[in-house]
Amino acid sequence: MENRNITSVDQFILIGFTLKREFQILLFTIISIIYLLTISINILIIAVIGSESSLHKPMYLFIGTFSFLEIWYPTATVPKFLSGLLTGSKSISVSGCIAQYYFHFSLGATENFLLVTMAFDRYVAICNPLHYTTIINHRLCAQLALGCWIVGFLALTVTLIQISQLHFCNSNVINHYYCDFAPLVTLSCSKTYTVELNFFILVTSVLISCFLVIIVSYVYIMLTIIRMSSNMGRKKAFSTCVSHLTVITIFYGTTIFMFVKPAGRSSLHINKVVSVFPSIVTPLLNPIIYTLRNKEIKASLRRVLQRM
Repeated sequence: MENRNITSVDQFILIGFTLKREFQILLFTIISIIYLLTISINILIIAVIGSESSLHKPMYLFIGTFSFLEIWYPTATVPKFLSGLLTGSKSISVSGCIAQYYFHFSLGATENFLLVTMAFDRYVAICNPLHYTTIINHRLCAQLALGCWIVGFLALTVTLIQISQLHFCNSNVINHYYCDFAPLVTLSCSKTYTVELNFFILVTSVLISCFLVIIVSYVYIMLTIIRMSSNMGRKKAFSTCVSHLTVITIFYGTTIFMFVKPAGRSSLHINKVVSVFPSIVTPLLNPIIYTLRNKEIKASLRRVLQRM
């Protein structure tokens, strides 16, 4: 390296959003309410599905797994963000920052695979209804759900190791409210071409492959629905897919915008603002979407609340 003073970094500063104190308190209040509602609603859905035997079906077990994921996905980033807004302490250790990156993106990858699994479940239910119970049994359901978590966390292992080996020096200010990939690697004084390329290939391959599988599944589903002779049957089949399609639209609409492109310094601020939606807002919207569109869950929820 050139002969110059280099100070190794042992912690980062997450600058988040630069706001006046009163707006920071307002933002803290809003995000705290959203986060607490997210945790409460998802726990309630898991409790309802677990306590109601009528909901012990593959579709609802996938929804329960999805709600469990939506508890941990915002938890990877939101508590630290709220702590910085409230106390003004925005520092995070290097190891803590890398761990936050790993859990955030691993949970995001797991969500991709779960959405694919739920699309497969709907495909079998509508396109092969007579064989649904033999194909999607409880054992396969558990294996698919567990497989989504395992593959999701294994997928980020290589980039985790590569980032852990980077050397950070001089600047330690991350232009984000959590340890996102792009602002993190820009602070490294090591060569980052390989890790950036690997991350880009990983993210685009996961997003595009999962999205294409979902699209193909729904092409077959729509063709099957169109060929149905009964209007009632078409309406019922389509209604079972609306919630999943809505969640997919929200998830991929924001995620693809953020990650299917090379990281650039000029886009960091835009990504910071846009990332609030998938990281904080959608974990609350998703369970509400599934609950409001599902008569069985609403009926079970009423029974549970009446017993309570």
